[in-house]
Amino acid sequence: MSQFDIGLQRLVNQHVTQPRFAHPHEVVQWLGAMQAQDYLGALWAIGLRTPDATEQSITQALAEKTIVRTWPMRGTLHFVAASDVRWMLELLTPRVVQRSKGRLAQLQLDAKTISASATVITNTLAGGKQLTRSELYAVLEQAQIATNGQRGIHILGQLAHQQLICFGTHVGKQPTFALFDEWVPDAKSLPRDQALATLALRYFTGHGPATVYDFMWWSGLTATDAREGLATVITQLGSERRGTHEYYFAQGTSVVPSVFDAFLLPPFDEFLLGYRDRSAVLDTQHTSLVNPSSNGIFNPITIIGGQVVGTWKRVLKRDTVVISFSAFPTSSNEAHIPILTAAAERYGHFLGKTPQITFL
Repeated sequence: MSQFDIGLQRLVNQHVTQPRFAHPHEVVQWLGAMQAQDYLGALWAIGLRTPDATEQSITQALAEKTIVRTWPMRGTLHFVAASDVRWMLELLTPRVVQRSKGRLAQLQLDAKTISASATVITNTLAGGKQLTRSELYAVLEQAQIATNGQRGIHILGQLAHQQLICFGTHVGKQPTFALFDEWVPDAKSLPRDQALATLALRYFTGHGPATVYDFMWWSGLTATDAREGLATVITQLGSERRGTHEYYFAQGTSVVPSVFDAFLLPPFDEFLLGYRDRSAVLDTQHTSLVNPSSNGIFNPITIIGGQVVGTWKRVLKRDTVVISFSAFPTSSNEAHIPILTAAAERYGHFLGKTPQITFL
């Protein structure tokens, strides 16, 4: 299994090259969770893995509550299948909460303040109401709970970790929040050992080939918990050693031929962000072009042959979307115009707009 084989197989296992799930929530469930801090980009992350998807069909799945947006792991927003969201929060958020204690102390957010906020927000949202962040901040301020200086977002994050609230639908460009138990009343818990096993199997089948270190980074689990989950399902996985690391993947998967299709992936896509070690798909000399200044912001990426070969950006107009490609110095846009055009047309279909291509 070469470096290029790893990238190609991940495209297959992540359902980028061969999407087969008809419903968006099936895609999210297959991957375990999908990063969603960039909301519009995350819609496309699901859409490119769902046959004939449109932005409207993905937002409809969110409105139908089959997919939930919340903070299940690493303190980062993700999409999670509604049927998985409770047990995943129960398994993964305790470590996030523990790590946040220092920041909460800096913001003077003690347990009493969080509890008082929970009471105010519960009373406000009860009965199926959905309010935007600014509206919830106003309610908290009226209750003499300050939201300035990042206090507000940390309050909401803590209440999401407690399974009190989650994101609802959007009002225009603004997301709303709803009560968790009203939004997903049928979300179930799992025994801890079963939750660890389920998460491990989802990760390695949906993200493989991947190492246990990748799984630890992605999930935020301790080494002990990550290895326990892997050990429980290891007989259901294939594996192969490359260098000093063992890579795990779904049994029966085989490396696909090097078919050089192009794919436009959004920022924070699981193909890149789902791993601690990204060197199998991104040459380290180009990391700064994808993640400028290591500031936590990731640019949308262009994939050809299982490798990141450049970045892209979009400008939306009334009936068109202008897509600008920027190839890495070691690659060439002009050599790949046909497949880049096909990738742009697929994205244009998702948005319901005609794509126009430019090269930077």
